[in-house]
Amino acid sequence: MSIEIEKILAAAPATTRGQPTQLSCDPKGERIAYASGKSIFLRNIDNPSLSKQYTGHTTTTTVAKFSPSGFWVASGDSSGKVRVWDAVEAVNTKGEYAIISGRIADIAWDGDSQRVIAVGDGRERFGHCFTADSGNSVGEVSGHSKVVNAVAIRQQRPLRAATVSDDSTMCFLHGAPFKFASKAAGLHKGFVMGTAFSPDGNTLVTVGADRRIQLYDGKTGEPTKELGEGVHTGSIFAVSWAKDSKRFVTASADQTVRVWDVEAGECVQTWRIGEEGSVSIDNQQVGVVWPHGRSDGLIISLSLGGDLNYLKEGSEKPVEVVQGHNKSVTALGAASEGKGEIITTGSFDGKVCSWDVSAGVGTVVEGQSHSNQVTQFAAGQSQTYSVGWDDTLRTIQESTNNFLGAPIKLPSQPKGIATSANNTIVALNDSIAVYANNQILSQLPTDYTPSAIAAHGSFVAVGAANNTVQIYTLDNASGKLTPSHSLANSTAAISALAFSPDGAHLAAGNASGKIVAYKTGTGSEPWPVATDRWSAHTARVLSIAWSPAGTHAASGGLDTNVHIWSLAKPGSRVKAANAHKDGVYGVAWVGEQRVASTGGDAAVKIWGIKGLQ
Repeated sequence: MSIEIEKILAAAPATTRGQPTQLSCDPKGERIAYASGKSIFLRNIDNPSLSKQYTGHTTTTTVAKFSPSGFWVASGDSSGKVRVWDAVEAVNTKGEYAIISGRIADIAWDGDSQRVIAVGDGRERFGHCFTADSGNSVGEVSGHSKVVNAVAIRQQRPLRAATVSDDSTMCFLHGAPFKFASKAAGLHKGFVMGTAFSPDGNTLVTVGADRRIQLYDGKTGEPTKELGEGVHTGSIFAVSWAKDSKRFVTASADQTVRVWDVEAGECVQTWRIGEEGSVSIDNQQVGVVWPHGRSDGLIISLSLGGDLNYLKEGSEKPVEVVQGHNKSVTALGAASEGKGEIITTGSFDGKVCSWDVSAGVGTVVEGQSHSNQVTQFAAGQSQTYSVGWDDTLRTIQESTNNFLGAPIKLPSQPKGIATSANNTIVALNDSIAVYANNQILSQLPTDYTPSAIAAHGSFVAVGAANNTVQIYTLDNASGKLTPSHSLANSTAAISALAFSPDGAHLAAGNASGKIVAYKTGTGSEPWPVATDRWSAHTARVLSIAWSPAGTHAASGGLDTNVHIWSLAKPGSRVKAANAHKDGVYGVAWVGEQRVASTGGDAAVKIWGIKGLQ
């Protein structure tokens, strides 16, 4: 038996309100690089289901930039470190350099792919110039009194660089080595968010929170003219040039992306993201990149909600929107019977997405979603049920991919959800409630704190913080629960439960990383142990899922690992180590040979399992 990664359905770019998010494309225009969580993702533009994940950073990542050669990526994080690594496999690190004492906001490469300037929010300094292969200093960033938001380097000689800051100024550097040459003050009246040199090196542009677009001479740094006064009605967060150096594109908080003709000094194309007439914070445009090396004129913009919008001149709406999570994915559920290629994910911020595993794309479930962490999903008949920390039970209609009706308000915080026949069972802080058709049928108080729940047929299993699994029988007609017996084989609090598809086995995982499988419905109570040898996790088991045949189980834990277990050979297991940074929160089978997993890195990963025995 073996396990290997088939595809990574990458997390969405991380965004922060009021801050620009940097995007970067390789020279061929094939891949886009961005930061999300503690990872950097290199994602194929034409096929977003193909991506590489770089996991070398130990703190939250903030920016990633391809070198002009396309062979290297420089990425920065919130601790002030910059790492240079290969762009092909995204594993080999060339070097790690401590640049400043705070967040790295932007990175720029010179045209030779040798020198790098990184800027951000430091205490002693706001940026540094260094060589990519050794980290040796090749100049200094000076002239600013506040955080530096963006940096650009002219790709031709003589080398020039520009930095823009919260102090409303643009500093112009001569190089190499880079040193302060001049400062443009008094033009912008607020935070300056973005800057970029045209590909031919003749023009420099800066944009800012004052909605101003300012052009400069690319060699001298002298201001030349202002563009588009009063056109954008919100802060301009990002700017990117077309390959021909005659046009550039801007992204703004007014939900628009605009293309500008430099010669004419006017806007030649506008896209407004979101429904006409609606104002949504999530549709603010906080990043944009115009990939060079492509012939189709594609522009990619980033919404505050994490959506990547594919824009083409001539079309009024995005030709494609790539969606996903950019917060930890805390719940994963498989769709109802017959939809084995569809999975549902929910994240820490309440966003719920549906994924077509074969196509490798995700779409946000429409309608009123959870306002807080999604706890668990349970599949019903052509519907999926979810509970979250906003103390609600919600229903997703799988055929239309939207939330149905009004949510059911729960009396306390849900610990988990399960379905049996037409009933939905929710484990609450101090009770178990049974619902059907949006109505509560019964509520049974408990003298323990529930920690997990699973159901099959007439059996309901509830994990307890007192190290036991409580078994109930459910009358599916009336919704009445009757206590049956207790399973007390665990040495720690129960953290995950799952019945096999045929209901013949129950797996119970606990907080110390051990899983016990029981034989159910044998007539003897308590149920006998099928195996207690599934004990390779080194931390809390967060999710368990059985294979469609009921012969194997997959588990994910806080130790970041995914394990595949065999009932026939309990000692035979395979492990996907470091599957997700910060823990594996969900696992689900998609067909007989594949497992999906999600976790703290906000990505969805598909694993191929070979040689199941």
